[in-house]
Amino acid sequence: MRFVAAEEGRRLNHDYRGKDYPTNVLSFPYAPPPRLAGDLVVCAPVARREAQERGKAVEAHFAHLIVHGMLHLQGFDHENESDAAAMEERERETMARLKFPDPYAGEP
Repeated sequence: MRFVAAEEGRRLNHDYRGKDYPTNVLSFPYAPPPRLAGDLVVCAPVARREAQERGKAVEAHFAHLIVHGMLHLQGFDHENESDAAAMEERERETMARLKFPDPYAGEP
């Protein structure tokens, strides 16, 4: 796992996803998967800004992004409503086990 600044987050998002802005977390699964499933890159400034904008504790938001990224490495995705619902439910369960609040509470 790596924490990066906004410029590196933007560059990685551009290089690997074709999107020219920093995103909060990127997942890079290994293929074929060895014992480790892949790398996570968390853009710390974006994550901090999101936490502040959403009125969430920084620690809880970072934990959620890590859980979210790890689920991507395990094959979860949110490209359609059904997959998104399954992934969000797993995120909620995992965050609760880690004693963090529901990351989607209060969001539309």
